[in-house]
Amino acid sequence: MELNNIRFILTDIEGTTTSVSFVYEILFPYFRNNIEKLKNLIHLSEVKEAFEQTIQISKENGIILSNNDQIIQELLDWSLADKKITPLKTLQGVLWQEGYKSGEIKGHVYKDVATNLLKWQLEGIQLGVFSSGSVAAQKLIFGYSEQGDLTSFFSAYFDTKTGGKREVETYTKISNELAIHPSNILFLSDIKEELESANDAGFQTIQLVREGNVKAWMNSVSNFDEIHFNENINC
Repeated sequence: MELNNIRFILTDIEGTTTSVSFVYEILFPYFRNNIEKLKNLIHLSEVKEAFEQTIQISKENGIILSNNDQIIQELLDWSLADKKITPLKTLQGVLWQEGYKSGEIKGHVYKDVATNLLKWQLEGIQLGVFSSGSVAAQKLIFGYSEQGDLTSFFSAYFDTKTGGKREVETYTKISNELAIHPSNILFLSDIKEELESANDAGFQTIQLVREGNVKAWMNSVSNFDEIHFNENINC
């Protein structure tokens, strides 16, 4: 596996920097158990906008939502089905923020992550995050992580507002926004289909094969310690 001229590392979260079990056993249940609180947060612009988006998306699917109870139920159904829908991700971030700030939630990050983020940053490589979770939720995981506040390592965050993670065009958009040639960007993910799309866009790619995952990509490692570069160019 040869990694040359890496200027930017873009990392997924779930299954890459963070265990899948943390998301499914801690974050998702917390959202579902506290979802009714959203009714009292409708005055917040992001909550109001997400509710409106939920109504519109449901209408496009032939479902008419006429009150907040129905909106909450639709969001709950989406959550149970693990839908990657922007208003759901936005509202998850809103409630998770309360959990992180109260100390009920601490963001899980694998032990090999923080040390390598620091090493890569010192090597002059810029770092960013691309996850289906909202940018706000991404910052919460790293800002309130078990290893402290890691947000200072990242200079860019991307979520589903940029596009789907399995769409080639999304990675092209990210490259354009970063103003960095695709071949100088390394994308880290645990999902083959995401890596395929990034690869088709010209990115260099590595699959993280954490516990519970299986090798499904040409380039793979079990943790960040195994990622090495042949040659880098300073940003």
